[in-house]
Amino acid sequence: MGFADTFKALSSPLRREILNLLKKGRLSAGEISSHFEVTGATISNHLKVLREADLIVETKEKNFIYYDLNASVLEEVMVWLADLKGDHHES
Repeated sequence: MGFADTFKALSSPLRREILNLLKKGRLSAGEISSHFEVTGATISNHLKVLREADLIVETKEKNFIYYDLNASVLEEVMVWLADLKGDHHES
């Protein structure tokens, strides 16, 4: 996926909050849902957008699906933004 998908996924405040939750460690969809006053289907859709943008990865264990941050995509965006701003210096 490209930066367009990444930025689209990051454009939603709810999706950004999901990413904030996941920076503390992996969570199931139910654990993520418990932090919001929206339907499980809404959370599922937001997780799908984040997954398609490669911002999160899912792991299936028995009857549960757990979500983790995909830090490598976030790092790519940070490097690109730093380059754009001119703060990135080569060693």
